[in-house]
Amino acid sequence: MNDVEAKLFVIAAPSGAGKTTLVKALVTRNPELRFSISYTTRPKRRNEADGVDYLFVNKDEFEALRDEGALLEFAEVFDNHYGTSRSQVEKHLENGHHVILEIDWQGARQVRASMPECVTIFILPPSHKELVRRLRRRRTDSRKVIARRLRDAVSDMSRWEEFDYVVINDDLDAAVADLESVLAGHGEAHSTAHPALRATIADIVS
Repeated sequence: MNDVEAKLFVIAAPSGAGKTTLVKALVTRNPELRFSISYTTRPKRRNEADGVDYLFVNKDEFEALRDEGALLEFAEVFDNHYGTSRSQVEKHLENGHHVILEIDWQGARQVRASMPECVTIFILPPSHKELVRRLRRRRTDSRKVIARRLRDAVSDMSRWEEFDYVVINDDLDAAVADLESVLAGHGEAHSTAHPALRATIADIVS
């Protein structure tokens, strides 16, 4: 990354776009980045660790954090609550590190309102067909949950114009490289104002 002023980068995506995999790869390749770990009330999965994947709390603990203003953003997704630690983000920025937030579009909207200098990036799958394939490939969700995720994902994709940049996750390495170009300040081709990109997105979300 370029030696520039520390910035907050907000990355959102519909379910199945591969956001989590991309962000993990991005942070692995760029250890100077800091990933903000979200609070959540959802149950911990077998392959997850508290303090690594999420900060797992119960509903009462989450509501206390929200009410005392400790959350930069919060949202309810699939009947579970998620939120970002305000102090965690501010500490990383003060120490001169770029910060990555991996949240949904609702949370991104809240962060923009409170920290308008942030840079927002939306991840899209290469096609609707590929989105369906990725969601069905998940073995941690029931068919009912997958169907709900698909409905919500299609709705979420319509939010792309609220973001500064869009990266299409067709190939993992290429998508990570695209994210790196945005973080380095060279992401003009991925700007939501770019005519060619807008035409490609229209084909995906139609």
